[in-house]
Amino acid sequence: YGKNTIKFLRLHREGKKHIVKEVEVCTHLRLTSAQEYLEGNNCLVIPTDTIKNIVLVLAKTNGIPTLEQFAIDICNHFMTTFCQVAYVKTYVQEVPWQRLHENGVPHIHSFICVPDGIRFCEAEQCRNGPLVVFAGIKDLKLMKTTQSGFEGFYKNEHTTLPERHDRILCGELFCKWSYGECRDFDFDCIWNKIRECILEAFSGPPDCGQYSPSYQKTVNCIQMLVLSKVPQVQVIEVVLNNTFYNVLDMKNLGLTNDKEVLIPVEAPYGSCACTLGRK
Repeated sequence: YGKNTIKFLRLHREGKKHIVKEVEVCTHLRLTSAQEYLEGNNCLVIPTDTIKNIVLVLAKTNGIPTLEQFAIDICNHFMTTFCQVAYVKTYVQEVPWQRLHENGVPHIHSFICVPDGIRFCEAEQCRNGPLVVFAGIKDLKLMKTTQSGFEGFYKNEHTTLPERHDRILCGELFCKWSYGECRDFDFDCIWNKIRECILEAFSGPPDCGQYSPSYQKTVNCIQMLVLSKVPQVQVIEVVLNNTFYNVLDMKNLGLTNDKEVLIPVEAPYGSCACTLGRK
């Protein structure tokens, strides 16, 4: 049991310069006894309102140096403070505020919300067990307008999809990875590096791109690049929810349409998912 959707903005001041972290936190506990479920005895139950207040107090006293460290602080607090807690799991996701720049100069106290992927993390720990940390990015919308196709697939009497050697590849990406047992990592640096790997593997070189024969192959390329460049990652899960576009027939308007006007296919849409780990 626990508390979901604890939302707050943490403002940190360094002189005139302000730093913001707006987050949403979910924290859940498992107790050493199930008597509150079996007998209705609540003597060991930590109220969810108390859980919420602890999260807010930790944000005030510890700050949020990184999402992962904040999740670790929450887990450590419940494990060290309450002997009746057998397991704790905390999920933290960030609102993507970025500092405004004017003529290349960073503003000291103004920000813009840029939805180019939402950062999140999870930390979980069993009593007498290791602290395990996961991190990820979700709602990252990506598109490339060429260097993608889908050919040679299995066909039978129910197949109506034509083969395509040049199509738009577009999708919303979810990526989650495991660090294994928690150590003293630079979580911000690693997260940024993984995001760069995702963009590089999806798009290819900036001057020519890289051909993708399928959404599945693109998912695997992302995972392989991350595992090759980021040794701290042990397991990586990628889900790519696909958005398809159909070329609009404009003959009745007296126009030829050479893939210049396309209509998104709202539903149903495809999805590719894969989890890959080191040996």
